[in-house]
Amino acid sequence: MASGLKSSTLELLKRFNRAFPQFYEQFVSSEIQLQNLRLAYRLYKTKRAVIELKSEGSKSALHFAYRNQSFLLSDIFGVLAAYGLTIHGLSLYGQIRPPMLVFIKLLVSRGSKALTEKTAENVCRAIREALGGRFEVEEMLAVEFNLDTGLEQVQTEFYVDPVFHLPALVIEADNQPGLFYKVMYAIWQEDLLVVNANLLVWRGRTRLILYLLGPNESLIPEYLGHKIAEGVRLRLLGR
Repeated sequence: MASGLKSSTLELLKRFNRAFPQFYEQFVSSEIQLQNLRLAYRLYKTKRAVIELKSEGSKSALHFAYRNQSFLLSDIFGVLAAYGLTIHGLSLYGQIRPPMLVFIKLLVSRGSKALTEKTAENVCRAIREALGGRFEVEEMLAVEFNLDTGLEQVQTEFYVDPVFHLPALVIEADNQPGLFYKVMYAIWQEDLLVVNANLLVWRGRTRLILYLLGPNESLIPEYLGHKIAEGVRLRLLGR
């Protein structure tokens, strides 16, 4: 826990953290915990999604906070794909108890450079419009990609993580345009809620570990998890 904070802030942080999975306080830095608390306060005050894009060296960092819903990641990654952005890093922390908020940081670039101020403004506006149902992500993407074409060399695996005590879905595929959007669209179609995510891009392959809750924010039994993993694999293959 962060040192040097007022006792009232520490107590507020402890209460805030109780809505996250058990591992959150142990494995997530105090700095990120405090940042997420501040974002939650902004959400409470403004009653609208927090969407910001700021330069971080040669890349741009997208910060996002909102009430977690199964379609969120599909919309966000769809907008990023539509703007031709490369994704370098992903951190995602979602609550498993009310108010079920989710906090996301994405490191992105365009042409190996940080986004211009104008592009950053347009991306943030498009994400907000997509969340409001006023920006048709699929229509814009259809201009750039054949959304009916499946991914190649897809592998999926389901397990219950013994440390995090959450259902986990591993998705691995060759790097290709629209990959993240197609993965998140498949997750949405299965009505799954992502509450934590790890990303590894290595030697032309992308490996995502998604920690999940099932429909109605429920835990996923193992027998059903294996069916979901196979269903996601077939969706991604275009079958």
